[in-house]
Amino acid sequence: MKSFFQFLSESTAVQQAARMGLTGDGHGGWYKDGEFVAKTEKGVLKFYNKRQKPGQQDPAQSEKEKRLSHTTSAKDETPAQVMQKKREDDDLAGAPLQQKDDPEGPVEPEDLTPPRNERTKGTLTIAFGRFNPPTTGHEKLLDTVASSSDDGDYVIVPSRSQDKKKNPLDADQKVSVMRSMFPNHSEKIVNDPQNRTIFDVLKKAHNDGYTNVRIVGGADRQKEFDKLINNYNGLKYDFDKVEVRSAGDRDPDGDGIEGMSASKQRKYAAENDFENFLKGVPSAMNKKVAKELFKNIRTGMNIKEGWNLWEIAPIFDWKNLREHFVGKRIFKVGDLVENLNHGLVGRIIRRGTNYLICVTEDNIMFKSWIKDVNEAKISHGVPASQREVGTDSYLKYALKMTPQVTWGKQFINKYRKK
Repeated sequence: MKSFFQFLSESTAVQQAARMGLTGDGHGGWYKDGEFVAKTEKGVLKFYNKRQKPGQQDPAQSEKEKRLSHTTSAKDETPAQVMQKKREDDDLAGAPLQQKDDPEGPVEPEDLTPPRNERTKGTLTIAFGRFNPPTTGHEKLLDTVASSSDDGDYVIVPSRSQDKKKNPLDADQKVSVMRSMFPNHSEKIVNDPQNRTIFDVLKKAHNDGYTNVRIVGGADRQKEFDKLINNYNGLKYDFDKVEVRSAGDRDPDGDGIEGMSASKQRKYAAENDFENFLKGVPSAMNKKVAKELFKNIRTGMNIKEGWNLWEIAPIFDWKNLREHFVGKRIFKVGDLVENLNHGLVGRIIRRGTNYLICVTEDNIMFKSWIKDVNEAKISHGVPASQREVGTDSYLKYALKMTPQVTWGKQFINKYRKK
């Protein structure tokens, strides 16, 4: 609900626009004779023209300025372009960016629409997560996915994230352990290098002819997934219905299955506490196999070099994580980070109180809590088939290999807090 002062501020902006003869589009944008000239920002009119005069309407934009600002008339706007205007601060998270950094102008709708496929299947139920390491708590998730599925049509997709802090096991190790730990779901556990993000999984489901998708995850991630995935339905993939369902709440202080988490298991491994670690694996698991898993986690975390709890299990040391963030020792504007919940990698364009606004290489914008991200590195390995001169893939490859040239920077100045 808007505050009284917000209402007064917006009313003042509307009155100013009316006196100048501007026409609004209902989303804060103002037009004069079909030309975009201003936008309501924080209760005041902000004009978009290099030759702006304080307190006055700008002179008409040149053709060059129109191309650079990607402006179009309100009546010619597509639904996708209208969607782009609706985002401010938190609303940026999970909302599509519809423009490429292209002097030719805005992206046309056909560039944003996924390929049309014949829909031959019903609903696919999906679980996408890190599982690093797998625990008894994940068994509850997998059982919920199976029971929520239509006729047993579901997949379990472990992410490809790997690092020495929060993701000590690689994808092959995770899949091997999960198939052994959860034999009732072994055939549904997918090990596909192409499934790096939840978007990759959804695109594949779209291409496979599914009509609907149902995503099951922890209650703490339900809202994040629901907003992000539904905002891109019809742009990156196309389903009649996208449902995000909770597998139940977790209690980090609990002793049972509800209290078991991968964070606890990493903490026990770092502390060399195998007795408590053993409580987090299914009772049917051979103790020798559990010991091997314990050892692999410690090896992956490189314990001999030392460790910090706020890095390997931030939910147990929020204070130090917060201090490093506020002190700007981590997660600076321009840094590349990976969201560990859905796998998207993006550059930080804004720092909030305890969250980040990031944009990916493909201009997907998302919000992440600082506990859910890791610093990421760009991999320059690109198959030869994707390095043909003159293609978009070659351009991206060349930019990655060129020092000082990075994607995402075009948004940093625009959204940087002054």
